[in-house]
Amino acid sequence: MKYAIVLLAAASLAAQTHWVGTWGAAPAPQSDDAAMVTQKLVFNNQTLREIVHTSIGGDTVRVRLSNAFGSVPVGIGAAHIALRGEGSAIKAGTDHALTFGGRPAVEIPAGAVILSDAVKLTIPELSDVAISLFIPGKATGAGVHYSSQQTSYASSGNASAAAKLENPTTFTSWAFLTGLEVTAPQATGSIVTFGDSITDGARSTVDGNHRWPDTLAARLAARKGAVKLGVVNMGIGGNRILHEGIASKRPQFGINALARFDYDVLAQPGVKYVMILEGINDIGHAGSSAPASEAVTAEDIIAGMKQMIDRAHEHGIKVIGATLTPFEGPANVQRGYWSAEKAKVREAVNEWIRTGKAFDGIVDFDKVVRDPAHPTHILPAFDSGDQLHPSDAGYDAMGKAIDLAIFR
Repeated sequence: MKYAIVLLAAASLAAQTHWVGTWGAAPAPQSDDAAMVTQKLVFNNQTLREIVHTSIGGDTVRVRLSNAFGSVPVGIGAAHIALRGEGSAIKAGTDHALTFGGRPAVEIPAGAVILSDAVKLTIPELSDVAISLFIPGKATGAGVHYSSQQTSYASSGNASAAAKLENPTTFTSWAFLTGLEVTAPQATGSIVTFGDSITDGARSTVDGNHRWPDTLAARLAARKGAVKLGVVNMGIGGNRILHEGIASKRPQFGINALARFDYDVLAQPGVKYVMILEGINDIGHAGSSAPASEAVTAEDIIAGMKQMIDRAHEHGIKVIGATLTPFEGPANVQRGYWSAEKAKVREAVNEWIRTGKAFDGIVDFDKVVRDPAHPTHILPAFDSGDQLHPSDAGYDAMGKAIDLAIFR
């Protein structure tokens, strides 16, 4: 009888924890069409040591690997996880081999996702983790997040367990790696930040973790006595709600947001909230980097947002809407990304976000970063230089403007 009670107590304890994302990245397609290739990653007999920055911490971890959009299987010959030291180095005593169904190697089928087995490793919140993947054969980088704003490393042969990579090359993408997850109490959940380059942190300082979701994660971590919430960044530069990146000959912009919503939001472990900041490229790309026939109305964008809201609510996920930030500037006017008509579409979408009562909460990013003297412009102090993407200071202001009471 005592043995049965112990088993029941252990089962009850296990039931009180679940997997929650502490970091993530959304993959995008890759094209073999020479006219469309602006960035192509091919690996062969190499170790990739990819660096990620956590939001919440934990003592049991696993990684999520993806061959999304791949047409052939990808072989992973070995994989390791460790706390990151300096550069490509790992902290002594923290290296752990990853297994997949108890085996040290795995083949990821075309288009598939693979989870590693759980590993006992304490990772602190807001820390850097190094995940090393040995790619024994030739592999095209399907399942790639192209613009990471984070330096990762590659070296020849199997160096997945090395304390430091010798003479590595560097790259600023995440290949095959799309998630890092920890076990956490049932009350702990994650916030998926879903959007385009402004969520992805474009033009922020590389290796600085200055994206607005990073600021949000740091603020959440600093709360005393509150339930912990992870932040999983699923922004893709150039992404649109209603059209494909491939139409603009930039497949790295990703598939449309409605198509990727299931994988990048609904399939995330432990997700309780999604913040949506998307639509500026739907407005700007048409007639500039994408066909003019892909022009959208405010009603089109709103309809797409309503779809995402309804699909999230079906899964018990609360949805926070964010207003679209200003983007008038000489370069954007010249390339056809901004016009007075396009500005009206943005204004109409923002008005609906503010007053439409469709979201469970809103964040007025437009109000945070716009120039009060010229509301269609980003404030010069918050401009990275292209009149579209915020600077580090702008991203920081966005992250600090979020009312944490939204996440009850």
